[in-house]
Amino acid sequence: MKISAHKHRQIRLKNGLFTLVLICLLGTLAWLSARYSTETDITRNAGNSLSAASKKLLDSLPDNIVITAYIKKDTALRSQISQLVTRYKRHKSNLSLTFINPDSQPEKTRELNIEAAGLFLVEYQGRTEKLNFIDESSLTNALLQVANADERWVTFLSGHGERTPDGIANFDLGQFGKELERRKIKALASNLATLPAIPDNSALLVLSAPAVPFLSGELDLVKRHIQQGGNLLLMTDPGNHKLDDLLKILGLRQLPGTLVDSKSKLYGINDPSFVLASDYLPHPITQGFQTITVYPVTSALLNVEETDFQPVELLKSAAQSWTETGPIEGKIVFDADGEEKQGPLVFAYALTRKLDATNSKTGSGQDSAKTSTKSAEQRIVVVGDGDFLSNAYLGNVGNMDIGLRMINWLIHDDRFINIPTKITTDKSLQLSPIAIGIIGFGFLIAIPLLLLGTGVYIWRKRKQR
Repeated sequence: MKISAHKHRQIRLKNGLFTLVLICLLGTLAWLSARYSTETDITRNAGNSLSAASKKLLDSLPDNIVITAYIKKDTALRSQISQLVTRYKRHKSNLSLTFINPDSQPEKTRELNIEAAGLFLVEYQGRTEKLNFIDESSLTNALLQVANADERWVTFLSGHGERTPDGIANFDLGQFGKELERRKIKALASNLATLPAIPDNSALLVLSAPAVPFLSGELDLVKRHIQQGGNLLLMTDPGNHKLDDLLKILGLRQLPGTLVDSKSKLYGINDPSFVLASDYLPHPITQGFQTITVYPVTSALLNVEETDFQPVELLKSAAQSWTETGPIEGKIVFDADGEEKQGPLVFAYALTRKLDATNSKTGSGQDSAKTSTKSAEQRIVVVGDGDFLSNAYLGNVGNMDIGLRMINWLIHDDRFINIPTKITTDKSLQLSPIAIGIIGFGFLIAIPLLLLGTGVYIWRKRKQR
């Protein structure tokens, strides 16, 4: 059949118009895809999406969020971090991530005390939070902390040789005080010899291993603080019995001797008096916490009496530990016939007590309003080591983080979000030997023979035409 020239022109015109429409359609789709984006997470456990809790928190943060990752040039690690932060950026466009090689900024590295594993700095509205490990749970909780703009007061007792929150000596708590300041937690050193009472606006009282005993009047003020429902952080040392009266009120007793841990040698620490904690007991303070913490010169604690406080074991030594009552020098061994106790042993307790109108500590103004809403529960933490937050040891692994977690819980700022870990689903396929044989026979023999037979059949049919 012969096609006329007019028909040829019509066909070419139709083809040209179709091609033009197709090009315009593709161009429109390309423009729309660049301007608008839509994504669907089809993984079984939504492993590539943020949880509802993280999205809700991001919606409540209108200002810019800046995340700075002090990580060495490790392409694989930086890629993983970028993938995580990208999930947040999809929901909040004014969130930025910057990578900095710590080797290029040695002064900043020393200032931030950046370890070899790196550091993450989360900034929002002038407040910052440091992370040594990053995942959705830790990053979301860091954002929750920096979002809190309320100023809180913490009182550190002084005048008895305690560690002060503004001191610069190795045994002082100056660096920890600065970290509290960055989080709008004001650390105030107070001497009860010059004050008639503990300030009403103080959310927490800290006692850090006094070197000399309290005067009777001072001790009465601290006891009244406890009886009225005040929150307390009590840190003591082996052989320090200046706080025994207060421990008795809480139903606790300090065991004789120094807690030693042979497990510390595994981490390159030759001093057995350094106790390491890596497996944490369940508690809001340790929720999601995975970093090792170090406690030099620690005493074990024992719950010896039932009180109206509810004690919870917070930190416990390893099974290889014991309380050494003799000098810690040379080779030391456990003495089962003496006063020494074999581990694992508890060296930190968290205590709570429900408050009512008779024992609730009240203040005035804003503080009394907070008391009615937040302080329905009295919170106390007792640690058998007064050095782990000092300037000399604060930078050891997770000591800073565990100290801040204790403070946050004690001042009722424990709004940690529990985000379940998203475990990758099992991608392995377990087959029986028979199934493996059938699949192997099919792919290696049956399918190739079928394709070959089909080809020969088609070839013969075409040849017969």
